[in-house]
Amino acid sequence: MAEIAAQLVSVERALWTGTATSITAQTTEGEIGVLPGHEPLLGQLVENGVVTIRTTDGEKLVAAVQGGFLSVSPQKITILADSATWAHDVDVADAEARVSRGENEHEKATAESELRAVKRLQEK
Repeated sequence: MAEIAAQLVSVERALWTGTATSITAQTTEGEIGVLPGHEPLLGQLVENGVVTIRTTDGEKLVAAVQGGFLSVSPQKITILADSATWAHDVDVADAEARVSRGENEHEKATAESELRAVKRLQEK
């Protein structure tokens, strides 16, 4: 199976580096799937989006991302997120409570993104 070097980096830290068979990200132009050999591109990630990485080990990694960019070159795919949270790190009860409270629109949107990431992680 074809593979490409990839990384997910946020302002706070590097979250993952490895090889991937595919990456899906929500951009301002719509959701895009990237496979090894994809044409070079630069895309802007949406606020409160979801990124899915399929690793060469068969693992599915899902993160809620808050803005940033997706860069695709012949050698590497880089996701530069303003911030990112792994779906497996999301406290679902807390995220649901933040959505219900709705006190802060940014906090609510971030929590909704985290819940979408958890749901995507649970999908086959």
